[in-house]
This record gives sequence, structure tokens and C-alpha cells, in this order.
Amino acid sequence: QVQLVESGGGSVQAGGSLRLSCAASGSTYAIDYMAWFRQAPGTEREGVAVMQTLSGLTYYADSVKGRFTISQDTAKTTVFLQMDSLNPEDTAMYSCAASSRAIERSQWLVREYYNYWGSGTQVTVSS
Repeated sequence: QVQLVESGGGSVQAGGSLRLSCAASGSTYAIDYMAWFRQAPGTEREGVAVMQTLSGLTYYADSVKGRFTISQDTAKTTVFLQMDSLNPEDTAMYSCAASSRAIERSQWLVREYYNYWGSGTQVTVSS
């Protein structure tokens, strides 16, 4: 089993930045992908950014490309999401997810492939 704990959410004005962290514990050796998803009220959960932990390859949703950066620590048990140039449309509950499954690259941000989830951290961006 893998446990994920997020931190770093909060409130910020448009144009500001936040950095989210997700610490994994337990059977972390089994993790192949770590990702960030977000869900705003009344919307479906959407994938934002993902990193293949072994290779360091990343993939971003078009809506955040160039503004968000996913990274990991050297132990590959903590993943970060640096969010810059935030706008009110980024307001959502952000959740960390991990997958021990093989995923085709085109599917890296499909939530059904992720079998471990954190409880989430709220990000609110005001205009």
C-alpha cells in the first residue's frame, strides 16, 4: 500500500504562485507515476501534470503548460507542483495520485489508471 499526503495549498491573488508537495510512504518502490489532479466544484476531476518517476519524464495538461512544473526529490518519494501565473480558473481541490500500473503516454493523465490518492489540498485564486 502507498499513502500520499499533500501540503502547500492556500489562497493567492491572480498572477501569484504556490508550491504543492506530495509525500509518499509505504510501498513507494511500486510507484511508476506520480501525478496531480484537480477538481473544481461541479466539474470532473482533471489531470494536470504527471511524472514518470524512474525516467523523470513529464506531461502536462494544455491548460497549465508553461505555468506549472512538476518535479520530484532525489529519493523519488516526494513530488512537487510549482504553480506560477495562477488565475481564478485554477481554483480547485488539488490531489496527488500515484500509479503502479503500466500506462501508455497518451493516457498518463487519465485518472482511472491511478490506484493511490491523497485527500487533497485546496487552492483558491482570487481576481
